[in-house]
Amino acid sequence: MSENFDFEMLLDIKTPMRDGVNLSTDIYLPKADGPFPVILMRTPYSNNGDDIVKTAIGYANRGYACVMQDVRGRWDSDGDYYPFHQEAKDGYDTQEWLGEQAWCNGNIGMVGGSYLGAVQWLSAPLRSKYLKAMVPRVMCTDYYRGLVHPGGTFQLNVMMTWGMRTSGRTAQTIDYHNWTKAFHSLPLADLGGSTGRNMPFWQDWHEHENDDEYWDEVNTERRFSNIKVPALIMGGWYDLYAPDAFDNFNGMRKQGGSELARQSRLIMGPWPHRLSQSTKTGDIDFGAPSKIDLDSIERSWLDRWLGDEDNGIENEAPLRLFIMGTNEWRDEHEWPLERTDWQQWHLHSDGGANTAHGNGTLSLVKAGEEQPDTFSYDPEYPVQTIGGNNCCSPDIVPWGPYDQRPVESRSDVLCFTTDPMPSNFEVTGPIKLKMYASTDGLDTDWTAKLVDVSPDGYAKNLCDSIIRGRYRQGFEKQNMLEPGQVYEYDIDIGVTANVFKAGHRIRLEVSSSNFPRFDRNLNTGQRAGYDSEMRVASQMVFHSDKYPSHLMLPAVKRT
Repeated sequence: MSENFDFEMLLDIKTPMRDGVNLSTDIYLPKADGPFPVILMRTPYSNNGDDIVKTAIGYANRGYACVMQDVRGRWDSDGDYYPFHQEAKDGYDTQEWLGEQAWCNGNIGMVGGSYLGAVQWLSAPLRSKYLKAMVPRVMCTDYYRGLVHPGGTFQLNVMMTWGMRTSGRTAQTIDYHNWTKAFHSLPLADLGGSTGRNMPFWQDWHEHENDDEYWDEVNTERRFSNIKVPALIMGGWYDLYAPDAFDNFNGMRKQGGSELARQSRLIMGPWPHRLSQSTKTGDIDFGAPSKIDLDSIERSWLDRWLGDEDNGIENEAPLRLFIMGTNEWRDEHEWPLERTDWQQWHLHSDGGANTAHGNGTLSLVKAGEEQPDTFSYDPEYPVQTIGGNNCCSPDIVPWGPYDQRPVESRSDVLCFTTDPMPSNFEVTGPIKLKMYASTDGLDTDWTAKLVDVSPDGYAKNLCDSIIRGRYRQGFEKQNMLEPGQVYEYDIDIGVTANVFKAGHRIRLEVSSSNFPRFDRNLNTGQRAGYDSEMRVASQMVFHSDKYPSHLMLPAVKRT
């Protein structure tokens, strides 16, 4: 489409919702004969911010009407703000209102990342006849597993920092908090006592600790079949929502409610939550090819589905993956890759896998009769989060790849490491751990992390996750542990695409905390979020004929 249009602005237009609440909408219209296709962005971060205005101007210059709306209860919009639960109806009502405007040609596309992606996923299943395409970046569709309670824990860093920023009508500063004190405050549900802020949704997040009807109300992952429009999904290997990007991709490709919806695509780069802003993420510079123009790709997507431009983008490969290690882009067609060689790498030790200097190993050989590994987990001194799939305050808790040797020096971190790779070894796909373990209490957590160890010892984290013992059988119901009983745990560690170069080693870290990314299990078996009592847990990890703990790696033969 042309990029030569001047534009006019219609600011703070009151858009009515079904319950009478008016939302503040800014509209940028090309100075040309309409009607126009419409780009819609709905945000809690102000529709008058520099970045969103620049995006609006760019689309208006190209002949699109661009609409930015403050969500309910934020900035200039009326009503009370409450994350996620109000966005489906408000988004649908906004789409219907836009479709009736004389300057709209009946075609609406939605764009934006994070919460601006959430509002797309939440409203799409309501199927406004005007919505024709989406470009949701870095967002989950299952808010229980993907955001608030991953693995049945509480995703403390994100929920506290982001929640506090959005707890008022306008942006709330968090720069002056003592974050060490705030993260350690107990009980967790009493946020006001540690930060001075009252956030009603914070209490609800703790009240609904199981995956119940509260979470089902906003779970789009269970409603992909109701979505009729194609989505161009964008994510990063070090983003908070890396696994969710593939869940959304597969959900749309396999369950989408129309042939068009099943043409959805995914682009996955070596980025944190802020996609393709730099070639460097954390410690690692992934090189010039890693930074691509996602806005240009977005425009081509919308030109095709809103402007009916025959640019052939629907004929491109549905998956575009950045392969770390060799730092190259590659087109793929399905996830997991059809040619994956699923390999079981078994945990071994003589009972001394504690620290990276212990005797824990990983190999393709099954374990025999081996001593279990033991460690003490003290929630008063949890294992520190160093990088990883974090959000959204890198100045408080950094995101991306960092050297993990500081945590690997702790006796409460078990390390299982392969021999050096004889040649380049690619691992691309979901990473899973089957582990047999016991504790001496009624509940505890288990963490797992995949690490690429360079010949010089630098230990680069690739992905990590956690499971709360009481949720080992599912998140709808809690099942406490029997002290001393060995249980089987299936831990979805995350997703990656990484070439372990010749001479590099693969390492698995196992522990019971990753703080403050996740809240601490206090090991008492009491109600999480409302407990302040702590106890030290005695942990055991088994690997033997009877308890064949192993890491499942998706090996991919390189051509």
